[in-house]
Amino acid sequence: MNTDQGSQYTGAGWITTLTEAKIKISTDGRGRYLDNISIERLWRSLKQAAVYLHEITDGFQAKRISDDWIGFYNSERPHTAWTKGRRTRHTLSKQRCEKRHEQKTGTS
Repeated sequence: MNTDQGSQYTGAGWITTLTEAKIKISTDGRGRYLDNISIERLWRSLKQAAVYLHEITDGFQAKRISDDWIGFYNSERPHTAWTKGRRTRHTLSKQRCEKRHEQKTGTS
């Protein structure tokens, strides 16, 4: 398991749990925020666009809100920063899979 060096990942309880489960532990180098910038941006977007807008009262509500937003993020939300046009993550992933298949099979 690869994590950053936050205290929640370097504490004895976490290390013991992983070690007992025979899980290899690795951590990012200090100050290596670029290693996980994409997931950090995803969490920031989730919090700002969904979590902070609700008064969440229990874990079931939190899961429902998160699941709904992640479905929207993958299927409906345009991602213009890294795609040409206004394609969704789902559309882009599908196009990449089709392109890989064409390359492997020699079809187009």
